[in-house]
Amino acid sequence: MNFDRIGYNPGSLLSMQEVLTFAKLANYKPNVNSLWIPESWGREAFASLGALSQITTKPKLGTSIMSIYSRTPATIAMGATTLDMLSNNRTIIGLGASTPTLVENWHGLNFEKPLLRMQEYVECLKLMIAGERVNYIGSYVRVKDFKLLYRPQRKRIPIFIAAVNRYMISLACDIADGVLLYLRPIDELKKTTSYIKSITKNKTFEIACVIISAVSNKEPQKARARAAKTLAFYIAVGEYYNRLISDNGFRNEVKQIVSEYRRNGLDSASRFVSEQMLDALTICGNREKCLKSLNKFISAGISLPIIQVNPTGNTQSSIKEMLAAF
Repeated sequence: MNFDRIGYNPGSLLSMQEVLTFAKLANYKPNVNSLWIPESWGREAFASLGALSQITTKPKLGTSIMSIYSRTPATIAMGATTLDMLSNNRTIIGLGASTPTLVENWHGLNFEKPLLRMQEYVECLKLMIAGERVNYIGSYVRVKDFKLLYRPQRKRIPIFIAAVNRYMISLACDIADGVLLYLRPIDELKKTTSYIKSITKNKTFEIACVIISAVSNKEPQKARARAAKTLAFYIAVGEYYNRLISDNGFRNEVKQIVSEYRRNGLDSASRFVSEQMLDALTICGNREKCLKSLNKFISAGISLPIIQVNPTGNTQSSIKEMLAAF
């Protein structure tokens, strides 16, 4: 199997130095389309991507994802256009609405009407990136007389929207250049990609999907255990994701994982990730198994698989094995 377009998300399990090493190695693989840096309460995305821009020449550099509650459109416009200057126009802006817990507890804002906020945010951001003088009055986004100090290198930077529910997916199809999906069971993913294609058939639109992945030829069970642990974590703490997974065939597992996580922690909770759940949501095991799983996700209708890196054993060896696998 030949996969000619793959993205990679180093995730949160690698150190910053390991992320840099991974990026250097990925830069020499012809099929690596993009590198994506997540942001929640760890690494800051633009600083990290700025560093990656100086040691890579080919992959696009994306935020996956940046919360629309953590920055104003002006700060995103400044960060994205600066990264474009550093990277020679390789920036992709991945935006998301985050969660009430992060928005309210950590940023001190009310988590209100994320759909409307996203629409206004993207509309305003596009004007700023184009280098125009912007006056924008919305319900949540209000800007008076803003203009970037320097002329942007290009008038348009791709914007992808992370989406869980149908409303945000529809908005992404309407106003963005792509959608970022995550933790969608394979049967549900097929329905979602079919829906997206039905409403974007007259335009170029990227259907990207971040997939929890762990590879080990020598110890495939350890790779599966690592993927199960990461999956269990997101199910235990991610209300929107666990609801989606629960509603699509895994109600009992989700209930057990959440309950066990609260009682005894992540290691214990990961034991309740079933083999069926693991196969429906992740790429893990030996190389042959992982290639078949990746092909399954692509066949489900996504246009850009983004491999979320979960090292098994020695990190340096593991990231080399992962890059070699695909």
